[in-house]
Amino acid sequence: MKKLSFLFATILLITVSCTKKDAADQLYNTTWELEYITGPRIAFDGLYPTKKPQLTFDKETNKATGNNGCNGYSAEFTLGEENAISFGEAGPTTMMYCGQGEQVFLKTIKKINKYSFDIEGKLNLLMDDVTMMRFKKVTTEE
Repeated sequence: MKKLSFLFATILLITVSCTKKDAADQLYNTTWELEYITGPRIAFDGLYPTKKPQLTFDKETNKATGNNGCNGYSAEFTLGEENAISFGEAGPTTMMYCGQGEQVFLKTIKKINKYSFDIEGKLNLLMDDVTMMRFKKVTTEE
């Protein structure tokens, strides 16, 4: 009975370890497009009428790159235990003005401290347990 319990505990530990690794791996090799952002009283399509923000996570450099709905976006990110994530200061961008969407994106992403994936495979960026931003996959590299 003790051997069976030990075997079960070992399998459970391996499964949990693999699940955590797989969750982080889902961030990579994909371009994520914003489809929801919390906070503003302006409709989502009003914030981003021509271009939706996109992010791509680079595992090698720990940088998230893409656009913030107007200008290019680049910032370091850090992953931690239990799906913790944080974003550093955004790097220099072009200075095109495209309305309030860019500022809403930049302010919101600085509040993010966790991430999760829903049953549809969408990326949720959270502040504690509240979804602040939701992204869908737009491309997957092989």
